[in-house]
Amino acid sequence: MRSGQGSIHLFRFSGIDVFLHWSWFLVAAYEIQSRKGTYSSPTWNVVEYLALFLIVMLHEFGHALACRQVGGTANRIVLWPLGGVAYVDPPPRPGATLWSIAAGPLVNLVLLPVLYVVYLLSQSLGWAHAIPDLYKLVVAVLVIDIVLLVFNMLPFYPLDGGQILRSLLWFGLGRARSLMVATIIGLLGVAGFIVFALWTRSVWNAAIAVFLLLNCWSGLQHARALLRFAKLPRRPGFSCPRCQTSPPIGEFWKCSKCGQPFDTFQTQAVCPHCGTRFAVTKCLDCGGLAPLQDWMAPTLVTTQRF
Repeated sequence: MRSGQGSIHLFRFSGIDVFLHWSWFLVAAYEIQSRKGTYSSPTWNVVEYLALFLIVMLHEFGHALACRQVGGTANRIVLWPLGGVAYVDPPPRPGATLWSIAAGPLVNLVLLPVLYVVYLLSQSLGWAHAIPDLYKLVVAVLVIDIVLLVFNMLPFYPLDGGQILRSLLWFGLGRARSLMVATIIGLLGVAGFIVFALWTRSVWNAAIAVFLLLNCWSGLQHARALLRFAKLPRRPGFSCPRCQTSPPIGEFWKCSKCGQPFDTFQTQAVCPHCGTRFAVTKCLDCGGLAPLQDWMAPTLVTTQRF
């Protein structure tokens, strides 16, 4: 089974599908071959590489499960050569977003003392001399977890550290401005990472720098769109059941049948061009779907007794 984006379906756990991108195999073969000689057998190199992506997968499950805990949507994880991506959609609240993002690095933090205890045990049992390959593997896995934790906590968007920073700023600056500040800081970090990639002459560091740059630029454009959208006049008497935001006034909804724009709140969820009636209305702020009647603010009904 494939996801439709060049990824192979591995398994499903707790309603979350895990996919592996096809390019992972090419990079895995290259990385395993490049580290030939580290262990007495290439099998250990394979185990080390699999351990790396096991930790990455646990990290992504941390994001996904935390997102679900706060009422968000998370049903897909994709593993690819540069790491993993958990497709999470938490409720548009700073606290919910903060927990959804912070839970990933928290997994690495929880793993750290466990792996360190295993490392100390391997030292006390003399694995460095008795089973040198296993000892090297234990050290490598411990270092991998530390590096992933430190790297992800760098305060550069879209890394976890940058998104945590954005979530904290959201409390005071709001959704759009917090994203704007986080992406600008992220662009400064990208500039430093590009210099680091040139200095180390590393293809992988250059690839990561390009990845960060593209995501920061996309985040910056999204922040600008959010700022423009926030200035639109809003319709009184209606609010999204999910994010409690009033919808904008104007023809911002597009009919899926005839393709014409219309104001769904003005026409009571009916396309004025073709007459199509929509069972649910999409929130343009958070993307949530709900029947139009659920958007209506409760009215005070009074009864008079005679």
